Amino acid sequence: MEGSKTAKLRILDIVIIVLGVFTLLLAYSFVNRVGSPRPDAMRVFNPDSLVGEIFQVEVRNGNGVSGLAGQMTKYLRSYGFDVVEQGDHSSFHQEETVIFDRIGNLDAAKQVALALGIDESDIIEDIRPDFYLDVSVIIGMDYESIMPFIDEIE
Repeated sequence: MEGSKTAKLRILDIVIIVLGVFTLLLAYSFVNRVGSPRPDAMRVFNPDSLVGEIFQVEVRNGNGVSGLAGQMTKYLRSYGFDVVEQGDHSSFHQEETVIFDRIGNLDAAKQVALALGIDESDIIEDIRPDFYLDVSVIIGMDYESIMPFIDEIE
């Protein structure tokens, strides 16, 4: 009789512990979702020359490591950004990853920076209306420290 009672109490203790851990994970997830800012790929400011309501982004590989532009493109698209062009930069000597504001809409560049985990100080205003896009990203030698590549390395 007593062995049966002890076994039932142990099972009850295990169920309580499992439910407690599950509750803590849910609480952590909720706080993380609500407390962390999320990028918003929707364009509020829309010059006539740009199509659609979603930020249009160009991704260039400036360090020569194969496949990074494609990987970042996939990552940005998962956040809702419209990556209209990807490929190699004019050189492979880019030290830091930088973001270029191409239309004078700093908010677009800030949203891309937020998605990539890049500091806003790495945003450069370089207006190029002939590019027909909002933002350009040049991947630098520091690529291992930005969001699309952090999970891949660890």
